[in-house]
Amino acid sequence: MIQRYALPEMAALWTAESTYETWVRVEVLASTAQAGLGVVPDEALADIRRAPVPAVERIRELEAERDHEILAFLAAYTETMPPGSARWVHHGMTSYDLVDTAQGYLLARSMDLVLEAARSFTRILADRALEHWDTVCIARTHGIHAEPTAFGQKLAVHAQAMSRCLARLADARTAVAVGTVSGPVGTYSHISPRVEEYVCGELGLGFEPIPTQVVARDRHAQLLSALALTGAVVEQFALEMRMLQRTEVREVDEPRTGAYQGSSAMPHKRNPTTSERLCGLARVLRANAGAAYENVALWHERDLAHSSVERIVLPDSLTIAHYQLVSAAAVIRGLEVFPERMAANIDATHGLVHSSGVFLGLVADGAEREHAYRLVQAAADETWRTKTPLTDTLATRGVTVPAGLLDPLRFLANRNHLKSRLEELSDRLGEPISKEQHQHVEV
Repeated sequence: MIQRYALPEMAALWTAESTYETWVRVEVLASTAQAGLGVVPDEALADIRRAPVPAVERIRELEAERDHEILAFLAAYTETMPPGSARWVHHGMTSYDLVDTAQGYLLARSMDLVLEAARSFTRILADRALEHWDTVCIARTHGIHAEPTAFGQKLAVHAQAMSRCLARLADARTAVAVGTVSGPVGTYSHISPRVEEYVCGELGLGFEPIPTQVVARDRHAQLLSALALTGAVVEQFALEMRMLQRTEVREVDEPRTGAYQGSSAMPHKRNPTTSERLCGLARVLRANAGAAYENVALWHERDLAHSSVERIVLPDSLTIAHYQLVSAAAVIRGLEVFPERMAANIDATHGLVHSSGVFLGLVADGAEREHAYRLVQAAADETWRTKTPLTDTLATRGVTVPAGLLDPLRFLANRNHLKSRLEELSDRLGEPISKEQHQHVEV
């Protein structure tokens, strides 16, 4: 886990202490189910429930002797129990009944945080899009001024993209919120399926429909793919904010603390460092998704090649995605918008942004399309070279431009249906996420 990009609530889930606490919880639940079936004695269950979570240091000491983390954990966990009770711990289970079920629980809790952050970011995007729905700015294609649009519409594009991410993230949560307590090679040869039903049900998890000895790793690949794609959508937003903060553009400015310093050498610098960071983190998410795909194919019923990879990419991707979404929400929430600068940038090309209106007006008046296009293009080329207003270069070619054609707001007159879609999204985002939406128990 990369501490620099881990927020406290997410980081707390991925400590060794949290992992072992969850392992103890799984073992207690499994023993409780076994006791209910008459397998584990009630006195043993009481001792199992009373035993404390073993210290990380003690597990590490025992692991050095055994070279097996799960056996070291079980030894540390049971060493305070009477021998007659300790022998019932982990009864009929195999290592990854414990590891994968606990991991499913931690993944589900982590995804709750990611979904909450994604929903918040999307909601703020939608709110600010509505705030600036009629704030006119220039749209750019290929990096070149095209026609006027609205800053609110720019933000609405990102809000809609994030709404799609929310659906993908919810699906990914469903995919990974599973466990398995099926024993060696997934045949339930030494344990009742009712133990799995109870354990997973108590943890709010589904279970692997046809187990091997592990939870299927395509589930984790789906998760990291959804996180990577969400990261790419955040990157798209952050890249746009970076481009709009360039000195020659300066239509927005991301929020900064009073302690901000942009350069060790140039005190005037106001660099878009938060937006740049968001773009960089998206690259890590994409790389980790590739590693998750490599983990899908395991030998026969299982191997351990996936384990070392998951210890890195699962906590790293979840903490990074959460950090990225929370940071992006802070950017859009505190973003300063400069409508006057946007208007000035529209005028910077001396009326060229109105070329399509002039062209289509000539066609509507009866001009042949190619002739009209070439006429306006020639006038525009002269405006590019000489900075003479387009109306003047057109006038020398016998074309008079109506005054109403030069109002940037006319480009925004036909978007009511788009605003309605944005308002629908905003209304949906205002609905709280119920716990029922995150329960995926298959019993």
